[in-house]
Formats: sequence, structure tokens, C-alpha cells
Amino acid sequence: MGKKLVGKVRHFFGKISVAVVDLDDELRNGDRISIEGPAGVTEQLVESMQIDKEQVETAGRGQSIGLKVGSTVKEGDAVYILGE
Repeated sequence: MGKKLVGKVRHFFGKISVAVVDLDDELRNGDRISIEGPAGVTEQLVESMQIDKEQVETAGRGQSIGLKVGSTVKEGDAVYILGE
């Protein structure tokens, strides 16, 4: 399975489990991603993304998104889209 870097975590809101991710490439709801950093690796499906508190289905290069995550991530963690 291949992977492609799509962004980096800029901030993590622990109480609501939301990561702010600065994107370098396109990301869509339904994509399988891996968030990787010194503290570990977590994989999940993208199920909820927001830009300026509005739900979006797709986001692209240069945009910052709020991404609901299933575990704790850290600032600077890399976000990869996983291929087949």
C-alpha cells in the first residue's frame, strides 16, 4: 500500500479531538489517512472536515481544515493519504 503526504497538523484540540491540518494536496471525505509522528501512527477514514466551521466534502492545497480524529495527534505530525 502506497502513501502520499497531504499535509501537516498545525494544532490539536484535545477536548473535542479535532486537528487543524494545513493541506499540501487534496483530501476528501471517505479517504483513508495515516497521521504519523514521533508519538506514533494512527489510521482512519476521513469522516468529517470543516473549513471556517462549515462542513466540506473536499479540501485542497493551501487550505486549512478542522479534521475530526480518533486519537491524540501532535503539532507537526504528517498526514498521509493511503492508496491501494
